[in-house]
Amino acid sequence: MKNLSPIAIFCGLAVFLPFGSLARDLEIVAHRGANHLAPENTIAATVKCIELGVDYVEVDVRTSKDGVLYILHDATLDRTTNGTGLIRERDSGYVDNLDAGSWFDEAFEGECVPRLIPYLESFKGKIKVYFDVKDADLSELIGIVRETGFADDCFFWFSDDNRARELRRLDARIPLKMNAVDVPGLKRVLDYNPQIIEYRLENLTPAFVAFARKHNLKLMAHALEDGAESRYPEIIDSAADMVNLDKADLMIELLDRAKRVSSKPKNRDI
Repeated sequence: MKNLSPIAIFCGLAVFLPFGSLARDLEIVAHRGANHLAPENTIAATVKCIELGVDYVEVDVRTSKDGVLYILHDATLDRTTNGTGLIRERDSGYVDNLDAGSWFDEAFEGECVPRLIPYLESFKGKIKVYFDVKDADLSELIGIVRETGFADDCFFWFSDDNRARELRRLDARIPLKMNAVDVPGLKRVLDYNPQIIEYRLENLTPAFVAFARKHNLKLMAHALEDGAESRYPEIIDSAADMVNLDKADLMIELLDRAKRVSSKPKNRDI
C-alpha cells in the first residue's frame, strides 16, 4: 500500500480500520508508531500500526510555547523536522508548518508534527494509545484523554515518579505503567496503583511473575534495545502479556506463524 498523506487520513481513509484486528494473546505496543516503516510519532506511523493490527501506539507528548500539545519525542525540533530549537520555545504557528517526514524518506514529505487533540479524535476506536508524557500539563492532558474517549483505551508513563504520583492525585482510574526489575521494585510501585509493569526479559523470574499475577499487574516486555528482535521468540514463549517494541510487523509475523503451526492437526498413532 502506498504511503498515505495526512489529508487522506483525516478525510476518513483510516476510519474503518479496526484496532486489535489480529487474534492473539500478546498485546503489541509500537514504540513511536511503526517507526522503521514511517517517520516516528507521525500520522503515517500510526496508520501503519493500524494496517498491521497493532494494539497500542506509543506517543510522546510535548507542549509548544503557546500551550498546544503535540506528539514529538525530543525536546528540540532538529532531529525529526526541518525546524530548529526547543518546541517549548516555538509557537504553534511555527510547529504546524514544519515537515516531520522528509528526514525519514522523501515519500513522507509534508508529514506534520501532529497536534494531540485532532490526532486522538481521528484515531479513536482504531487503536489504543500509550502516552509517554514528556512535557505537558497533566490536568489538561487528562481532560483531553477523557473528552476524546481514550480513558479506557490508553495508559500513561512518566520518567519522573513524582509525575506518576501527580497523575494519581488527579485521577485514580486511568491506567498507569511503572517499571520494575525485581520483586522489591514491584512492591515499591504498588503505591502508585499501576496496571502495567514494564521489565527487561532477563528480570522475568518465577517470583516476579507470581507477584505480578497476585496483584493483577499486566507484564510488558521491554524490547527496544539494538538487536531486540532476536529475542522476540523468547518473549512469545514467556509470561509477557504485552511487548513494547520497534518492529511490530516482525513480531506479528512470528505470532501468526506460531498460531498457524499450533492450529495444524497433529499426527496420531492409530
